Amino acid sequence: MPDSRLSTTCCIAGGGPAGVMLGLLLARAGVDVIVLEKHPDFFRDFRGDTIHPSTIDLIDQLGLRDRFDAIRQTVIRTLDIVINGNRLTPVDFSHLPGRNRGVALMPQWDFLALLAEEGARYPAFHLMMGAEATGILRDGDAVRGLTVATDAGPIEIDAALTVAADGRDSTVRRSAGLEPRDYGVAVDVLWFRLPRTAMNPPDTLAYLDAESMVVTIPRDGYYQAGMLIPKGGYPAIREAGLEEFRARIVRVAPFLAEVVGSVAEWSQVRLLTVQVNRLSRWWQPGLLCIGDAAHAMSPAFGVGVNYAIQDAVAAANLLVDPLRCGALDTADLERVQKRRLAPVSRMQPLQLRLHAIVAKPGGGGFLANPMRWWQRTAVAILLPMLRRITARIVGRGFRPEVIEPQLDPR
Repeated sequence: MPDSRLSTTCCIAGGGPAGVMLGLLLARAGVDVIVLEKHPDFFRDFRGDTIHPSTIDLIDQLGLRDRFDAIRQTVIRTLDIVINGNRLTPVDFSHLPGRNRGVALMPQWDFLALLAEEGARYPAFHLMMGAEATGILRDGDAVRGLTVATDAGPIEIDAALTVAADGRDSTVRRSAGLEPRDYGVAVDVLWFRLPRTAMNPPDTLAYLDAESMVVTIPRDGYYQAGMLIPKGGYPAIREAGLEEFRARIVRVAPFLAEVVGSVAEWSQVRLLTVQVNRLSRWWQPGLLCIGDAAHAMSPAFGVGVNYAIQDAVAAANLLVDPLRCGALDTADLERVQKRRLAPVSRMQPLQLRLHAIVAKPGGGGFLANPMRWWQRTAVAILLPMLRRITARIVGRGFRPEVIEPQLDPR
């Protein structure tokens, strides 16, 4: 039975990429941290598995590149989309400056294990698995820690700073009475796995036509696949039956016909309810929300994990000195939001626009097959420029963070 009451400088709810990264950075700088992960392990399928150049840059800064490269992964340097039978290449990461010019696809549990193993090297890093934040502790108006459920019984953790990094359905955020503004996305995603085909096409992010959109993220030995559906449309798809679901996949992406039979039951299909939302204020005295707890991102561009990690780096950079000297105040928390609000508020409208125009069921119907002469001309002119823009937006995002010297190990 653990102590029923613990004390730390920073208590982080959520052992995802944002929570573990923030815990690692603060602990290596000498700040005592407890990170809570409600599951007994990191093994969860259908999580964000894309590690973008902005995050790989941070891995380089942490000196973890050799161990990162040793993880089994797929590296993508260009991405195609097939719109109504027309193959286009709108993303080319070779246009990025610097060493890292590709997206790494690896199981998120392997990435989290890497960060957690590095964190364990520092005495100030404490990772509690199977520990779920159930509510907040207050001292007047200020948040002063968390109530936590563990297999051994409930405990309380006192903390100078509590961080909600527990995702889009954040218990901590809800306990604090913070409500995000929802911007409304008219789609959901059905995720499933498919084996690789005998003759694999070039790496292709998605296939779109006038009926639907199928995502085919290339992984080591399989596709992490998805189908965009109208929001709330999953019951109707299930009612139509698994055979019709498989047939719909093949109508959009015919090359999958040889492997689509591997989806043999609905338990292999996971529903992701797509959200785009944001808190108007990410903090209360003693509390900071980061990642999806502060701003849920849609799957568009695959940037959610990377923006959450950038939040963690910004928070560590700005809060480490106040935490060390015991002088944290709301102005420090406000500075974190101010720094990260700008990139988030630029990316989310782009995601919403993409969903409204293309990334929706039937969004590929705008392009003829074969393309008309004016469409071919427009593609030939616009695509070279688009590749540079998309490489920056997808690969590095707006305002990528760097680990500042105040976070050097102590």
